[in-house]
Amino acid sequence: MSLTKRDVRDYLIGFALVLIMVGIATWLHDYEIILPEIGALTAGMWIYHTPTWVSQPFKIFLAPSGTAVIGFVVNQLPISYPEKVGITLLLILLLLNVLRSTLAPSFATGLLPIIINATHWSFILAIFAFTLTLMIGVLLQGHYKGLPAGKPLHYQHMLGFVLAAAIWVGAVWVAGYPQMAGIPPVLVVFFEASQLPSYSGRLALQQIIALSGAATIGVLVHLVIASWLLSALITLPLVFILLQLLRIKLPAAYAFPLLALVLPANMFHTLPIAATIAACYFLGAVFAYRKLAALRGLASENN
Repeated sequence: MSLTKRDVRDYLIGFALVLIMVGIATWLHDYEIILPEIGALTAGMWIYHTPTWVSQPFKIFLAPSGTAVIGFVVNQLPISYPEKVGITLLLILLLLNVLRSTLAPSFATGLLPIIINATHWSFILAIFAFTLTLMIGVLLQGHYKGLPAGKPLHYQHMLGFVLAAAIWVGAVWVAGYPQMAGIPPVLVVFFEASQLPSYSGRLALQQIIALSGAATIGVLVHLVIASWLLSALITLPLVFILLQLLRIKLPAAYAFPLLALVLPANMFHTLPIAATIAACYFLGAVFAYRKLAALRGLASENN
């Protein structure tokens, strides 16, 4: 995909914001300030100008910040990891429905405090600060003007999301890998794919490769380079190259290099495998459902 001068400028500004975030975390020696989904939000809003993300600027702050508070509070409960993930996903859906928002990265900001076991208020303050910065940036860019207002979540989509997530959480729990219950970038793409009017096998495969590739890049680079800032400086352009080769725009992929920086040891080394399996399951489920619906529709027409 060819890039204009404006595209290059937007990429540089977006990457600079992410690197500033990692730089602050490095300076303060506080990994809870590294927010992987800020990478995805920055790509989707400042670079790709995704209509469904920028159409309601004030909810850029309200939705991710609200779900982050939900995840932070749920993480304090004396329950198991999979139970925390399940409760958080349900509360996120409820909040998004109340806000009439379909901002998919809100799932990631809600799950992150559980994944990294966030316990300091610096996490919440960082979420507030960076989502507010993104909101102001979107307001200044003005791409939201003229876009239709947000629509409430369809109950069919909510039910399908909850059912697929419940099966996944139960399966990994029984299999003895509870840490795989919540992989934020995959859930973000799943949520968005489930709302698309059509979903081809080609797109599903491209997105699976992009997600697993971005996760692998994040882990391999951080294994070689311990520095948070230097690792982010190398991985973000590599993910950009990967998406260019695949010829797709997938903001969630930019979250994986940052996620690799903050994951606990029991999740870090298995991230590429976990991301691949989860992406195949969730995105494969969307594709299979669409194919089944199309076949049923064709059968009804024939009858």
